[in-house]
Amino acid sequence: MSHEHPHEHPAPRPAGVDFFARKALPAPRVTAEDAGRIAAEAFGLTVRAESLGSQQDTNFLLHPDAGAPVAVLKIANPAFGPTEIEAQDTAADLVAAAHPELRVATVLRDQAGDRRSATVPTTDGPVTARLLRYLPGGALSGPHHLPPRTVAAMGAIAGRVSAALRDFRHPGLDRVLQWDPQHADRVVADLVHHVTEPERRTAVEAAAAAAWAELDAVAEGLPRQTVHLDLTDDNLVRSPDSLLGLPDGIIDFGDLTTSWAVAELAVCLSSVLRHAGAEPHHVLPAVRAFHALRPLSADEAAALWPLVVLRAAALVVSGRQQAAVDGDNAYAVTALEGEWRIFEQAVSVPSAVMSAVIADALGLPVRPAPSLPVGRPVVAGLAPAGIALLDLSTEGDAMDHGAWLEPGIEDRLAAALLARGSAAVATRYGQSRLTAATTLAAESPATVATGIDLWLGAPAELRAPRDGELVAISPGRVVLTCGLHLLDLSWALSATPDLPTAPATPAPASDTPAGSPLNAGDLLASLPAGTRLRLALRRRRSPEVPALVRPEYAAGWLALTADPAGLLGLPATGATTSPAELLHRRGASFATVQEHYYDEPPRIERGWRHHLVSTDGRAYLDMVNNVTPLGHAHPRVERAVARQLRRLNTNSRFHYASVVEFTERLAALLPAPLDTVFLVNSGSEAVDLALRLAIGATGHHDVVALREAYHGWTYASDAVSTSIADNPNALSSRPSWVHTVDSPNPYRGRLRGTDAAGYAADAVRAVDELAASGRPAGAFVSESFYGNAGAVALPDGYLRQVYAAVRRHGGLAIADEIQAGYGRLGTWFWGFEQQDVVPDIVTVAKAMGNGHPLGAVITSRAVADRYRDQGYFFSSTGGSPVSSVAGLTVLDVLRDEDLQGNAVRVGGHLRDGLRALADRHALIGAVHGSGLYLGVELVRDRDTLEPAPEETAELCDRMLELGVVVQPTGDHLNVLKIKPPLCIDRPAADFFTATLDRALTELTPRGPAR
Repeated sequence: MSHEHPHEHPAPRPAGVDFFARKALPAPRVTAEDAGRIAAEAFGLTVRAESLGSQQDTNFLLHPDAGAPVAVLKIANPAFGPTEIEAQDTAADLVAAAHPELRVATVLRDQAGDRRSATVPTTDGPVTARLLRYLPGGALSGPHHLPPRTVAAMGAIAGRVSAALRDFRHPGLDRVLQWDPQHADRVVADLVHHVTEPERRTAVEAAAAAAWAELDAVAEGLPRQTVHLDLTDDNLVRSPDSLLGLPDGIIDFGDLTTSWAVAELAVCLSSVLRHAGAEPHHVLPAVRAFHALRPLSADEAAALWPLVVLRAAALVVSGRQQAAVDGDNAYAVTALEGEWRIFEQAVSVPSAVMSAVIADALGLPVRPAPSLPVGRPVVAGLAPAGIALLDLSTEGDAMDHGAWLEPGIEDRLAAALLARGSAAVATRYGQSRLTAATTLAAESPATVATGIDLWLGAPAELRAPRDGELVAISPGRVVLTCGLHLLDLSWALSATPDLPTAPATPAPASDTPAGSPLNAGDLLASLPAGTRLRLALRRRRSPEVPALVRPEYAAGWLALTADPAGLLGLPATGATTSPAELLHRRGASFATVQEHYYDEPPRIERGWRHHLVSTDGRAYLDMVNNVTPLGHAHPRVERAVARQLRRLNTNSRFHYASVVEFTERLAALLPAPLDTVFLVNSGSEAVDLALRLAIGATGHHDVVALREAYHGWTYASDAVSTSIADNPNALSSRPSWVHTVDSPNPYRGRLRGTDAAGYAADAVRAVDELAASGRPAGAFVSESFYGNAGAVALPDGYLRQVYAAVRRHGGLAIADEIQAGYGRLGTWFWGFEQQDVVPDIVTVAKAMGNGHPLGAVITSRAVADRYRDQGYFFSSTGGSPVSSVAGLTVLDVLRDEDLQGNAVRVGGHLRDGLRALADRHALIGAVHGSGLYLGVELVRDRDTLEPAPEETAELCDRMLELGVVVQPTGDHLNVLKIKPPLCIDRPAADFFTATLDRALTELTPRGPAR
């Protein structure tokens, strides 16, 4: 595949442009005034010309005196002949006809159907000028982050274009372009001297040479066809109708040529890498989308990343050259750092790794791994039965109680197993180690093991498992061949002070030079007890493999390695269930109406304090779990529940102490006359029961509820739930006994600011009118702090006025404290305290059991006793011994750890930080809430308050990538709900604020754009 030098065997000269003959292609020197004159003289247009960026052509947007732009004036580079330009226009028409769902910048035509094209004079000589269709929406280019759906859309467009151009032929394709990867080696060789920094120049040369060699191995199997070859973020245009900012437009067919078909995708992928936060694995959505429309062969998948590297190298050297020969070209000059970022990212992961990652993502076969060598045990005399396995995964029991965060925990756990009599302790190959996890990190840590660690309980000898060759030897390390692999053995004394240790004894191999033969059984080293030995197998010509790799790239790295368990006589690590496979099984057996967060959710199997941990060993900051106010896996709750389960768990009709103690404690937290408690299992049940109590006590069957509220899923609690986010038909499907009043939202509602005081009068009027119609309300139910709307405080005095009106007509007031209660608001333990009222019935759940299913209804003895008119009440596990102990322990910890005080301190600090963000980001319309019950409302316009649900969804997805779990709420799903465990600390609050700041800065632009 390598190119021959021209003086040896000159290739036939192409009919079109030959970059290597010209060496440089500066853009035509045409000013905006020149462009306006050309538009008038050649095309009869009276317009204002606005310069647009381009590398080798010159483009202008043509504006009339009023209205939208009428066309793009494209002045072709003088090197491009009319046949080449005709090919470009014909190909654009072909793609437009094949895919009407795409907008294509085709050449405009006159009434006779002729192309609006003309040869015009410039200071560089005559050039071809033509009018192209203007595509509104704006290109994808810019520093912002590209979300996965946008990257996938880019790949899908590339796939459609590739399929459309597969059979296209034209004489104008006979050209040699610097952008064609078939010539990338020559481009780099000819232009790399323009990279003046020695380190960068050396890096580009080395990367290009390595990529070219990798490409050479599969080039014969790569199909060639017509390619656009510039489907980058600069040339893909966002749909003006897409609130998600997805592209549907294609411009600039100037690089049209014949090349490897897979180059179409490689060029597209490379442009993703210059965006904020992008790294190699972020291109996978585009790869999958392209493959779904135009399947890639195994050879093409193997060639893809080397082509990305070559594209990056060509961009760097070509950009430097263009800036040198065309210094007035601002577009070329400003692109230089972006081009270098593409290169840095392209080479940040070895091509062999990325090729395997891509093959794994597409389900394509990876080059078969060499068979695992079978030979003598590498640790002489170590029986497999004496080796204890140390599970360092997220699901490992040894990781409980936050042990995974303790420095040196691996050595201590191994020492404990050795002290119990194990001859050695081994980890698992390919396992994600939670012990390698870090908290409050925007990038996933390297957690996946590419080898095995072995702790020795007694002195041992390392011996060559089979005949081979010594590759390298140094203190604490030996590398030798092992069949078609390299066996890498490294060791050090572990931090296991209870074990006797001694220095490793030099072996005969220590005096043997690298390259010497080894026989099976040759002594490599004698190791003392307490040594920690690492065993790793990798392909002979693979790059160095780190001991731990990041989960996103694990499939690629592991494809270069093999499980060394067999060298210890242990079985190989079995396959694990992927998150995607488990999600598919969930959909098959678990009713899909029970939705899950995120389209591609991480598999969460552990929590600790305010962190959630995935099976990949990624710790996420949890900003949504008000179910666990004490923090995940609180040891006191765990011990108390486990202790009670060992003794008794039954129903509350039996006589035992915990239910008495718990209900006494709960009632004592409420003002008189709220002294009687019902225990249930959930908030839905609590609201349902509260409504039954109110209706039974008053004899009135009508209920007044707020709009934009959620109270539960049972028949009665759903009936009073009015949020259209949870149920789009919520308002139209209410039963006749439910009457709704305006959401008293002082920020977004019908009455705003100081006018919000009028909500109470409106609600009172509705209650009075209902009573006047002969249907007085038996209950008024509302959250005491408006949670579903995004932690919005009710207007001052609202509940006092509405409660008084309801009671005046014989009804009862129900306060839903399921989200706001239990100290989350900081200043107030109960939300109704903020309104200076006492309800007749209070419902509680969520926080009560710190994750244990527990709910309660607290009311007066008089109201509770009226329930007997409806029969008796019983909940099998509501108030069980275990539930009661869980509830008691939560109250103890809330008090002992001053978590309500923490909500005041950390919540106030967090709110201040979020409000400071609003000064920098216009998308933040308001920061609502109190304590650790907050909401960040996102709007596109602070005057109209147009909600920003698409931006909110993108932010939530991006925050997950950056290590934060946060979710939207509100009828418009445009509020970030912030209700973390109450144990959250200031560093975590600061991390959240900083991460949100970053995500907002990188957010995809939306709204009117050219």
